[in-house]
Amino acid sequence: MHNPLEQFRHIHTFIFDVDGVLTDASLLILENGKLLRRMNTRDGFAMKQALRAGMRLCIITGGNSEGVIDRLRALGIEDIYSGVEDKTEAFEELLYAYDLDPAGICYMGDDLPDYEVMVQVGLPACPADAAPEIRAIAKYISPYGGGKGCVRDVIEKALKLRGQWAPHILPAWKPPVRPTGEQE
Repeated sequence: MHNPLEQFRHIHTFIFDVDGVLTDASLLILENGKLLRRMNTRDGFAMKQALRAGMRLCIITGGNSEGVIDRLRALGIEDIYSGVEDKTEAFEELLYAYDLDPAGICYMGDDLPDYEVMVQVGLPACPADAAPEIRAIAKYISPYGGGKGCVRDVIEKALKLRGQWAPHILPAWKPPVRPTGEQE
């Protein structure tokens, strides 16, 4: 029987949408018209681990939030395509810029604007709460929803298969030593 996790072994690049993938697709609209999004810190931790492991991370989003862009740059992501109307065009630019093989790319999207790019990559993935059309073409559907750990889920799988997940990078945790005679 084929192990479905094997499809993560040869991934060298992750491309993520923002709204509905890195966020839960909700927008909080302030009185001044500004839009707020909530992102998962565990997804952020995983993205930093992927970058440390030498993987390429890219963002292609229709949104254009300075706060989101600042957060992604603070994580170390350099390739951010925001305010994109045609995600295929941004995807092709990325392929050309880095001479990337689409077979080694995992693209995680959640809605129809992601469809055309997803059918061109080796591992189209989506959050559990993605649109039905996207779920139908995904080779991997995370058990986690958008903004709820789906990004960490796919990154962690790829890094574990490569032996590069956090426990291999970070020193092992050891409990503090209590001085002798100290009561519990």
